[in-house]
Amino acid sequence: MNDTAITTTSGNLRGQFTQVILAMLASTVGFWAWMIISPIQAFYSEEMQLSEGQISLMLAAPVLVGALGRIITGSLTDRFGGRKMFTAILLISIPAVLLVAVAGSIGSFVLLFIAGTYLGVAGTIFAIGIPFSSAWYEPKRRGFATGVFGMGMIGTAVSAFVTPRLLRTIGYFETHLLVAGIMLVMAVIVWFFMRESPEWVPNREPFLPKVMGTLKLAITWEMSFLYGIVFGGFVAFSTFLPKYLVTIYPDDVEPVGAGTRTALFAVAAVVARPIGGVLADIFGPKIISLISLAGIVTLAYVVGQQPAEGILTGVTFIAMASAMGLGMGAVFAWIGPSTPKEKVGAVSGIVAAAGGLGGYFPPLVMGATYHPESNSYSLGLWLLVLVGAFALVVAGMLKGARSK
Repeated sequence: MNDTAITTTSGNLRGQFTQVILAMLASTVGFWAWMIISPIQAFYSEEMQLSEGQISLMLAAPVLVGALGRIITGSLTDRFGGRKMFTAILLISIPAVLLVAVAGSIGSFVLLFIAGTYLGVAGTIFAIGIPFSSAWYEPKRRGFATGVFGMGMIGTAVSAFVTPRLLRTIGYFETHLLVAGIMLVMAVIVWFFMRESPEWVPNREPFLPKVMGTLKLAITWEMSFLYGIVFGGFVAFSTFLPKYLVTIYPDDVEPVGAGTRTALFAVAAVVARPIGGVLADIFGPKIISLISLAGIVTLAYVVGQQPAEGILTGVTFIAMASAMGLGMGAVFAWIGPSTPKEKVGAVSGIVAAAGGLGGYFPPLVMGATYHPESNSYSLGLWLLVLVGAFALVVAGMLKGARSK
């Protein structure tokens, strides 16, 4: 094993929960910024007269960069640590939020697309917290640690619920200015109060050899595929759900209400994620992953039937979010004990990137497969059913978590 790996077994881990919570809060702010375009897409659509294709492109750009960038961010975290990386990503992303504000103010779709692409940097923040949180806990509790950190994706819910209301209350540009200010405050808090685990030692292996070595591990590809379904599905629905609800149920759901429902969807996934991690610690991540995928397949089929708006649709989307959350917690609980310690950040980055990529394509597919005559996205949802069913078979064939 690399001598720069995290190999110590002693050390003062006092304050471990506080550190993981701090990482979770930093991630929450990063996710809010990353998803700031989606909840107010109706504003852009009306002000700029955007087509379905332009809307899908606008929503997908931050997701793609946020996905691919996690490979770099995860590897850099192995070297520089969570404190420096959380601070850097928050600060680097502030100009992106302000550029989005300018683009919307002048009504430039080209500038909005460029700004949204840059905004994807904020989405890379997730890859920092997995190795940071894992280093603070012993292997048998890393499902819990990464599950708690993973609750930072509640920033998606915060964005969906708060952003449209801020837009109505204080104005478009002022909303983005406020978010940028919150990011700056969070970066300062991280810099002064976050600390690395005593068990963490920097891995100074060069970036490319480390990534290439990581790609040779079977666990990297196995977990990337599974996470591409569970987290990718979550990102896709969190991004596209406001558009979906307003389009399919135009007489029953207005933009602010769609944002509220999207927020509830995200909250359900957030709550389920640490539960998935804890259950994976107890019963094994494979079993929880199978339960998650079975739920996703079943519920995607129900959504595809386009039931009448009401209690059934609400319960279905909440249950789907919960299934995705369980799977997210289980996948990263699977990574910890199955990955060489010095490669946890690199593997986490690639897996997180796969999850982001899993969320990049569905909005494009949904836009491309929309049938205006029948007002239906059923073809896109059927594709999710088929992919989820295939993932269920693949997960069933994998070995359980294995210690390295």
